[in-house]
Amino acid sequence: MITLVSRSLVFVLILLAGAVRAEVVENMYSSSVPLADQSSGELARAAREALSEVFVRVSGSANVLRNPAVSAALGSAASHVQQYSYSKDPNSGGLVVRPVFDEKYVNDLIINAGEPLWTANRPAVLLWLVMEDAAGRQFVNADTAPALVAAVRAEFARRGVPLQLPLYDLVDTSAVTPDQAWGPLDPALISASQRYHLQNVLVGRFSLPASGGVDGDWSYYYEDTQSHQSGKAASEEEFLRTGVAMVAEAMAARYAVSASGVEGEISLSVTGVTAYADYAAVVAWLESLELVERANLVSVSGDTITLTVQAQADASQLAATIELNEKLVPLPAAGPGVQLTYQWQK
Repeated sequence: MITLVSRSLVFVLILLAGAVRAEVVENMYSSSVPLADQSSGELARAAREALSEVFVRVSGSANVLRNPAVSAALGSAASHVQQYSYSKDPNSGGLVVRPVFDEKYVNDLIINAGEPLWTANRPAVLLWLVMEDAAGRQFVNADTAPALVAAVRAEFARRGVPLQLPLYDLVDTSAVTPDQAWGPLDPALISASQRYHLQNVLVGRFSLPASGGVDGDWSYYYEDTQSHQSGKAASEEEFLRTGVAMVAEAMAARYAVSASGVEGEISLSVTGVTAYADYAAVVAWLESLELVERANLVSVSGDTITLTVQAQADASQLAATIELNEKLVPLPAAGPGVQLTYQWQK
């Protein structure tokens, strides 16, 4: 069951105040899939599974797979693989294949299907995970449960969401205990989270009942919004998947942009550009965005540059994406004709 509560909570606002910190997600257009053998039929199956994961990662939502154009494309997944690489699963020893798909093909298909794209610049999520067993409650970390931590990292990578795990050093352990993290949002957990300067915080709590399976719940915090989900899962991996999906879907709903399908021109100015390296960094970052075709220099006046950005998005959609670059701080509009204005912070 999922509940969503929006309210002004002073301690949540204190925790989540500040600029959004984003990271560039690597390997957006490839996924690893277990492989029984290297037959053509098995490779075709693996390509379909990998491409479905890529579609979900790039769009941000599993709903993309319900689109008829997207689901139909899975039938020819193998024909859009640029290369395969093989490895051994470190746990099972089984064969794993990693198909790499053409970026333009994936993006164009999603855009033409009318689905949103979520840029590879994505905010990180701070995850606190608490496990309860016969020995009591403990934080899940590389020392207490290395296999589970590896599974956590793999699941976040599968959805393309940057993960920040607490350090669980002396600062963390003296600030919050597993018991404090177990129940409703505790001020101690807020205090412990502040050091990481992240706006997205996910808390997972689970136990392993004697009857089998996993009983647990998730809490996701962003600004003054809280989302909660609880239930029973067949395994720890399934439990992790529900929590990561919960945060990925919420973030994609906030940041993914539905392309217009038609390129438009947006006027943008940036102040604080005092060297060519600054200009090059601004343009390179803008042109790295999936919905931006190019950024052209229009004028230079002192330390201010004015650009026209060719994008399959409107100004408000582009602004939501630019929000993820902490070096571009929004300012009031610079003047007539300029739709977006920013201060470049080195």
